[in-house]
Amino acid sequence: MTSVPEPTGFVPPPYPFDVPADVVRTASAIDGGAVDLSRGVPCDPVPDVVAAALAEPDPARPYPPSVGTPELLDAAAGWCDRQLGVSLDPLSIGACIGTKEMVTGLPHLLRLRNPERDTVLYPAVSYPSYEMGAVLAGCRAVPVPMTADWRIDLSAIDEDDASRALCLWVNTPGNPAGALDDLGAAAEWGRGRGVPVVSDECYVEFTWHEPSRSVLQHGLDGVLAVHSLSKRSNLAGLRVGFYAGDPDLVWYLRETRRHQGFLIPGPAQAAGAASLRDQEHVEVQAGRYRRRLESLIEVLATLGLSASMPEGGFYLWITAPDGDELALTRSLARELGILTSPGTTFGPDGAGHVRIAAVVPDEQLALVRARAGLT
Repeated sequence: MTSVPEPTGFVPPPYPFDVPADVVRTASAIDGGAVDLSRGVPCDPVPDVVAAALAEPDPARPYPPSVGTPELLDAAAGWCDRQLGVSLDPLSIGACIGTKEMVTGLPHLLRLRNPERDTVLYPAVSYPSYEMGAVLAGCRAVPVPMTADWRIDLSAIDEDDASRALCLWVNTPGNPAGALDDLGAAAEWGRGRGVPVVSDECYVEFTWHEPSRSVLQHGLDGVLAVHSLSKRSNLAGLRVGFYAGDPDLVWYLRETRRHQGFLIPGPAQAAGAASLRDQEHVEVQAGRYRRRLESLIEVLATLGLSASMPEGGFYLWITAPDGDELALTRSLARELGILTSPGTTFGPDGAGHVRIAAVVPDEQLALVRARAGLT
């Protein structure tokens, strides 16, 4: 028998969103099977305007431009103007293949640009890919503490870390807790230290109690906003996103990524442009998520669990009884047949909490409500 050699280089960690097999078995044993609320995977219909754009064969013929087609960049600029009140030149925008590849790949490109720096700052309780992007680039990944209400605490950043920082990530509305950061303060902090502030704004159109926030609303110098069509338009499978902001930084990323061969397929770019020009389907989607969040709050109350509407996003972030998030994930699987994410998925400081995604077809949500004794 040939033995497998011990790895000598980087060993990828377990994927953070994999639900433990015993929890899946427990939830699956309930009549009707498991209902997966552990991940934000879009499940609703693709907008009609997108389906029509995908039916056109011409965009599939040529190599698509890496930076984005003129139509996609123009649509993104128009969307920023209408929804964020920010006027952008299309040259200040670039396309990306969804935003996860941008999140994980950005530190590598920033370090090539500024090899004297080696640190990525990111919220201590956040999407795991901010940290992983730093790790994959061979950088220091330094979490920034959160306030008691789950906002990034800029005052807690060590100035020695700031002097080595390639970028500071912020995420508003935040994943997992749904809080809204002061993006103006973040932009000011970065400019004062020469640190690019990168704002992940993929949930921006699901801000529930106030207008959408963007770092772009506070000037373009030293900032970059990252936007995704996956959530707003149920287009996760098409992998269409864009970044916008500081013209010098955008130019650098556009030109570097051309050499890397990052190309959104032509039909997906056409669909993305159609999606960004239509807001009606987004309002419909926002209504779906709001209703599901409210419904799940009722479900959790039947188990004596307190949850409230987030400031934004489509996740519920709940405190586990006795601070035991693993016990709560197992209890929810056993009692309701639902799969959830323990808070430590998002960093050690997420201990004692569980995230529940309100991203599930209505018929499955009705099944969960029935299990909770609700009609």
